[in-house]
Amino acid sequence: MKIRNKTLESNVFLAPMAGVTDISFREIAISMGCSMVYSEMVSAKALHYGSSNTEDLLRISPLEKPIAVQLFGSEKEILAETAARLSENEDIVLIDINMGCPAPKLVKNGEGASLMLDPKKAQEILREVKKATDKPVTCKFRRGFKMDEETALDFALRMEEAGADLITVHGRFREQYYSGKSDREIIRKIKKALSIPVIGNGDIFTGADALEMFETTGCDGIMVARGALGNPWIFSEIRAALENTPYTPPTLEERIRILIRHYENTLAYDGERKAVREMRKHVGWYLKGMPRSTDLKNRINTETDSRKVLESLAEYGFWLAGQ
Repeated sequence: MKIRNKTLESNVFLAPMAGVTDISFREIAISMGCSMVYSEMVSAKALHYGSSNTEDLLRISPLEKPIAVQLFGSEKEILAETAARLSENEDIVLIDINMGCPAPKLVKNGEGASLMLDPKKAQEILREVKKATDKPVTCKFRRGFKMDEETALDFALRMEEAGADLITVHGRFREQYYSGKSDREIIRKIKKALSIPVIGNGDIFTGADALEMFETTGCDGIMVARGALGNPWIFSEIRAALENTPYTPPTLEERIRILIRHYENTLAYDGERKAVREMRKHVGWYLKGMPRSTDLKNRINTETDSRKVLESLAEYGFWLAGQ
């Protein structure tokens, strides 16, 4: 897949997800066949004012390339300044502007999905960022802001006119958050109307979902979000579906092995305290639906010693292997 002057091996991406798509998770997604990962969304303003926690979001491993960085903000000068800084990093493939996050905190600040209410401002941001970087500049947005007010097609045309090199469309309104179904028809309409690449996003949980997204919308690529939680194998499943080759799901023991690898990587990158806290949600996602896992999840959710967590996971893996 080509994005302006950048060529990617394939067209199946990992979506940017706050508190989820950190360096450890991105490494695993790439190892499972994801063709490009996105950083967690990064506050341009926080970077501008030197937040060390925000700087950590920009750590990049040699094992997670190619990678895109997603910025959020509402001040075009600060976004442009940040984009210029990121241009110096050859590892970053493109810079994406978040125009779809439904979080109340962002919307209240005029960021994320609230930019859909002010397309002129969104265009100004894109133009300013484009002037500041030689990397492709893209944006991600939703079907619309208010329920039943579908504005995405007009917004997409405006983004193309402002110079966007690619857009990603999530088929829900902001007011839906993640409830209901993601609409495919709006993605199809946008793809038909635009000449730049269009990525489809929303409700991709299986290889069959990915095929359906491509066939229904004609989109150029897909972006997987919640479907990858505790299930990085989805990228292998999607590739098999697209190539019409057999796919063998991971065994329960394999799931635990990758969870342990994920945990150990997070410890190495983030240290004991942060890793133990941050990995609790991932443990819950990996163990979802697995036999006799409720007690294990409850123990891990209160454990503060990573060594004990890893021992418990290893013991559970041995138990599974003997079933």
